[in-house]
Amino acid sequence: QVQLVESGGGLVQAGGSLRLSCAAPGSIFSISTMGWYRQPPGKQRELVAAISSGGSTNVADSVKGRFTISRDSAKNTVYLQMNSLKPEDTAVYYCNANYRPTWDFRRDYWGQGTQVTVSS
Repeated sequence: QVQLVESGGGLVQAGGSLRLSCAAPGSIFSISTMGWYRQPPGKQRELVAAISSGGSTNVADSVKGRFTISRDSAKNTVYLQMNSLKPEDTAVYYCNANYRPTWDFRRDYWGQGTQVTVSS
């Protein structure tokens, strides 16, 4: 059973900052694209940001310039630094590992989710 362990959510006022962390097993982390998704209340889950094993990033337009994704290979951890938070950023945030060891095998692993609430 692969576990992604998230931490760092909480309650913050608008304009504030939070940093989410997600630790994964090294064998998974090293060759996975790691991502953060979020699911606002009553809405579908959406991609926030992703970072490949080589360090290439993809960031949603809605958070571009405010959120930064990074990864630390020594700690097998991916981070999401969230600045200038807005009430519309309120959601459950999920860590994802898109594991693709071969061209014909792919598996997604998910964290348990961490609540981020931004008050106005």
